[in-house]
Amino acid sequence: MDALDIARWQFGVTTVYHFLFVPITIGMSLLVAILQTIWVRTGNPAYRRATKFWGKLFLINFAMGVVTGIVQEFQFGMNWSSYSRFVGDVFGAPLAMEALLAFFLESTFLGLWIFGWDRLPKGVHLACIWAVAIGTALSAYFILAANAFMQWPVGFKQANGRAELTDFGAVLTNKVVLSAFPHTIVACWLSGGAIFMAVSAWHLGRKRDLEVFRPSMRIGAVAVLVGMAGALLTGDQLAKTMTQTQPMKMAAAEALYETAQPAPFSLFTIGTLDGTQPIYSLDIPGLLSFLATGSFDGKVQGINNLQAEYQQRFGPGDYRPYIPIAYWGFRLMIGFGLLTALVALVLIWATRRGRLPEKPLFWRVAVWSVVLPVLAHSFGWIFTEMARQPWIVFSQMKTAQGVSPSVSAGTVLLSLIVFTLLYGALAVVELGLMIKYGKAAPPPDEAPEEGGAMAFAY
Repeated sequence: MDALDIARWQFGVTTVYHFLFVPITIGMSLLVAILQTIWVRTGNPAYRRATKFWGKLFLINFAMGVVTGIVQEFQFGMNWSSYSRFVGDVFGAPLAMEALLAFFLESTFLGLWIFGWDRLPKGVHLACIWAVAIGTALSAYFILAANAFMQWPVGFKQANGRAELTDFGAVLTNKVVLSAFPHTIVACWLSGGAIFMAVSAWHLGRKRDLEVFRPSMRIGAVAVLVGMAGALLTGDQLAKTMTQTQPMKMAAAEALYETAQPAPFSLFTIGTLDGTQPIYSLDIPGLLSFLATGSFDGKVQGINNLQAEYQQRFGPGDYRPYIPIAYWGFRLMIGFGLLTALVALVLIWATRRGRLPEKPLFWRVAVWSVVLPVLAHSFGWIFTEMARQPWIVFSQMKTAQGVSPSVSAGTVLLSLIVFTLLYGALAVVELGLMIKYGKAAPPPDEAPEEGGAMAFAY
């Protein structure tokens, strides 16, 4: 492999690894805020214990997300200097706002929340965790706004071989980010809810602290169901936006080789090994047309037709992504999300009216279901990025043009090995801490001191 291939592997490994923590952080921040709100409104000490228990797991995940995210910016400069030079003027604004506004909001109020227990008034302390939840969502918006420029570049002009920012408002209101942001946020509720379900299931299977983990599990299950319903609705809008901005990505997601009107949605397709031709397909007539255009009789462009169109528009070349990854990544994203929702639905039904199933297998399945939304997010992110290929910035710069010209394959390979080993070690630490504190009992109830003096810890 050359430097380009290794650099793509490295960015893929580090990005997918980092993205394991992002949806859990966003989802858990909201659920912890909801738990604390219930405690403040009801005064039920079980919810105070639950808030502290889940808050500890949230903090572990938050810290790991911050550590792994730093590597992303390092790679831009080392492996993708040509790309960084091209988009730097555009990317600088949303990324700066993410760091100076969103992350500052998160970290400041998270510190106040950690050290403000029994020192701040209840209402002020509650406002801190809600500020953290809002900060995580804002952070996601600014990052997605930068990524949306790669999907559908707007608000710029090309000058001196660079994309120069001309309209920051256009970047922040890119039609792609307006569709992708709500889809991403509601999908994060699946990951946060699944953590609540899995850890609670481990305790409920042993009949421990039922007053804490029974409501926690049901809150997590509801979050999963609401998140999945929201993901389906917002995903419909995102698919229509994708059809407008990147029709090749939509065609690749369905392995639709020839333009069709109406276009079927394939539940299952077998193609040639190079992904250029279908062999067998099980279809639902007209469904793809509805997803792409809002009409069961809508016209959807095919891969072969778009390839010919792009050759005329952009010059000779292969503008098709690797179809099997696009096709199966799209389906695995949806499939694992639906399986998570199915587990949540079963948990709600099985634990209704105070019931607790006796079979250990039931609780084991609930515990292991925690991996389902993680897989759904990972495949969704892989689909989003790989189905855009060969573009690193759609219609403006190909991925092969973005790699650093002076960095050798050996250098990139060395950093890939180092990062992989480092991330493997961090995975052991993360899992160890999450398992250790996830199995621990919630903290005992303590009578809070209302409005005590503020203290700072160093």
